[in-house]
Amino acid sequence: MDANEKSLTLFQTRVRQLILKFSEIKKENEELYAMVDQKEAEVKQLKAQLAQAQNDYNSLKMARMLEITDGDLEGAKARVAKMIREVDKAIKLLSAE
Repeated sequence: MDANEKSLTLFQTRVRQLILKFSEIKKENEELYAMVDQKEAEVKQLKAQLAQAQNDYNSLKMARMLEITDGDLEGAKARVAKMIREVDKAIKLLSAE
């Protein structure tokens, strides 16, 4: 073999190695994209669960605030009035934007 043939053989070997490495990296990249997609779906689901839990908590909190125990009608009226004032403040803030 002369120098040109050795160089050509070496070049072919390097090209094959590069192609194999490219295939490996491409496969790894696809796996990583799949993992990212899976994690994004999981995050979306967890956010939805969190939002639902917050809504449930707020509903329970509201129900507790409205609960009249032991004939405490005046206290309940005061809590309702306070909630109305808070809602009015929120409406004012939203309308100012």
